[in-house]
Amino acid sequence: MQPIKIATAQFEHRSNDKAYNLSIIRELAAQARSQGAQVIAFHECSITGYTFARHLDKAQLTAIAELIPEGESIQALIQIATELNIVILAGLFEKTADGTLHKAYVCVNSSGLVAKYRKLHPFINPHLTPGDSYVVFELFGWKCGILICYDNNIIENVRATTLLGADIIFMPHVTMCTPSPRPGAGFVDPALWFKREEDPTSLRAEFDGLKGRSWLMKWLPARAYDNGVYVVFSNPIGMDDDQLKNGCSMILDPFGDVIAECRALGNEFTIATLTPQKLTQAGAYRYKNARRPELYGEILAASHTAVQKVAWLKEE
Repeated sequence: MQPIKIATAQFEHRSNDKAYNLSIIRELAAQARSQGAQVIAFHECSITGYTFARHLDKAQLTAIAELIPEGESIQALIQIATELNIVILAGLFEKTADGTLHKAYVCVNSSGLVAKYRKLHPFINPHLTPGDSYVVFELFGWKCGILICYDNNIIENVRATTLLGADIIFMPHVTMCTPSPRPGAGFVDPALWFKREEDPTSLRAEFDGLKGRSWLMKWLPARAYDNGVYVVFSNPIGMDDDQLKNGCSMILDPFGDVIAECRALGNEFTIATLTPQKLTQAGAYRYKNARRPELYGEILAASHTAVQKVAWLKEE
């Protein structure tokens, strides 16, 4: 297994404007490829936009969702990957032939669709059906997995994907800067975004504080460290419908260290070189081998009533 160069991106998407969002994906992918990236990852619903979907009824959501891989956006993404000779990961709403709706994330290259994953814990719209399986696939000899946003807050999902063989987990998000019961959480005033050039300091303080990056750093490094995997975190920046997001897309290594991070107050990508040696040097390589599932297998698999409440999402 050889080192691999991966880019993670952040950009301000437009709600339900696939042509525009795909044009930004193309632009950032081209720039990343020119700097040697073999793979570039974008955020959750980067093709369609995200938070606006909370207002849609089933017919409206179905109208913007697409078949995979037949849909025009996936075909456009494959064309971009082919022209640029780069692997691209991006997200959108999916519809199946029988009308079922999912939150999906895809990986494509010049040969077509490499992998598709459906979010296990969708909540932005009540008409979305949860996915029911993990996915592990290969890129340049590396085993890769995908977990979308809230899926990563349930730690069993990350461990399960790791135990299925993943060396790298792509974690596309639309997160941070929303209300929560935890201290310090909340929305960031959109006025700060529109004044970012004249007053970047106030915006950065909000983005990096407990509403944003400081909260992320409480748990994201732990997912990488505890499982001994590389984590590719992607998140939008700027306005997402009426909510402001803070970007800070980043790549972490199996030691839980941030090895690359977007810091611009705008569209950006960052590239890291992932080396296989860290996978066995990291402590989690030993921890995983020391597991005793006979002690807790039944406990972890015990039935329970799943409850998912999102503080900022009010019923329409």
